[in-house]
Amino acid sequence: MVAAARAIVNGPRISSRERVLERISKANSRAAGLPESIPRGYDCGSTHSAEETVALFESRLQDYDARVFRIRRDAIAAKAAEILQAGNRKRIVLPQGLPVAWRAADFAWIPDDELSIDALNAVDGVMTGATLGVAVSGSIVLQHGPAEGRRVLTLLPDYHLCVIGAAQVVETLPEAFARLDPARPVTFFSGPSATADIEMTRIKGVHGPRFLDVLLVED
Repeated sequence: MVAAARAIVNGPRISSRERVLERISKANSRAAGLPESIPRGYDCGSTHSAEETVALFESRLQDYDARVFRIRRDAIAAKAAEILQAGNRKRIVLPQGLPVAWRAADFAWIPDDELSIDALNAVDGVMTGATLGVAVSGSIVLQHGPAEGRRVLTLLPDYHLCVIGAAQVVETLPEAFARLDPARPVTFFSGPSATADIEMTRIKGVHGPRFLDVLLVED
């Protein structure tokens, strides 16, 4: 009996990690089987007309407390100046590639030349373009091209004035992802930044601007 016990004690040692991995391996072998197909019956394309899609996009944005202004392309600069002046917002930062035609004359614009965090916190807002709009979620999508600028531009300032064309609005998320460049960064936001705690107290501005105005451009 003593010899047998000594043989067990002196046998090969198995670490706790090896025991866990061995049990996982046995469990996986018992569970192995043919994989079940995943149903993909969700909407992958538009079910509404272009006008209905744009109207849904506008409605969802308004539900999220964003203001939406439908305008013609030649009215972008004038409407932007009107909105900014009404809100007493004078120091507006711009991405370097924002079209000059969108900037009203005799108005103070601050081009983003790698502005510091302190400088961005001190401005009255930011004006950018957009990549896409998604109607079902009321989302605006940025891929941070020349007219959209760095991601930090739309995170730090308290106000965002965003210009998006009606032709850029799609109905569903699958449509949006099909149009996006997978090699570029992407930001989705639906309305002004807001969150709520467990008592449902809504707080604005936690993850981005508290105020969002959208110029929805119809050609």
